Amino acid sequence: MIDEILPAVVMSAESFGDEPDAWLFPEERTALGEVGEPRRREYTTVRHCARRALGGLGLAPAPLVAGPRGAPRWPEGVVGSMTHCAGYRAAATAHRSDVHTLGIDAEPHAPLPDGVLEYIALPREASEVTRLARHTPAVHWDRLLFCAKEAVYKAWFPATQSWLGFDGAAISLAPDGTLLARVLSPAPSQHVAAPREFAGRWLVRDGLVLACVVSPTLD
Repeated sequence: MIDEILPAVVMSAESFGDEPDAWLFPEERTALGEVGEPRRREYTTVRHCARRALGGLGLAPAPLVAGPRGAPRWPEGVVGSMTHCAGYRAAATAHRSDVHTLGIDAEPHAPLPDGVLEYIALPREASEVTRLARHTPAVHWDRLLFCAKEAVYKAWFPATQSWLGFDGAAISLAPDGTLLARVLSPAPSQHVAAPREFAGRWLVRDGLVLACVVSPTLD
């Protein structure tokens, strides 16, 4: 499903349940630590998806241990992103020579809890969500906005090693399944190749909302 919204140069894999044959490298087991079984299965399955996606790039399985703020450390020359929510796990990878950075996110397709939209949305975004909800009420646009912002952060942090708050990017959602994100926060350093815009796509299906954003190479 997620491959439908990703560029052709991005390899992906997904699972709608925990994979019984999924496994972890010793480094991953150590990094995970003592957690409950549901969290262990989730962690293991999303890395199983990531290794399948790496295989699509012609790369061997590798340990994927989280670095700062939980972002996974990908093999040299690779960019990627993982996501998981109830009933869904997915990963996407690409060669850095093809994609500067990317982010994916999946969420249950349901309205945000009361008060959350006001917390995450810029005034223009909140107005747009209201307008889109009148036009296409079958889509929970508030949840889609949250999903898109999460995808943007997952693309921004690995590229810059800096935080990006909900007010750090302005998202434009379109009913045709596309989105555009414009970064408002300054680059953390003049020496960091920080993307200023992300193009993306979104999809709602089977009780899920998915979003992806990609920044092409900055050469």
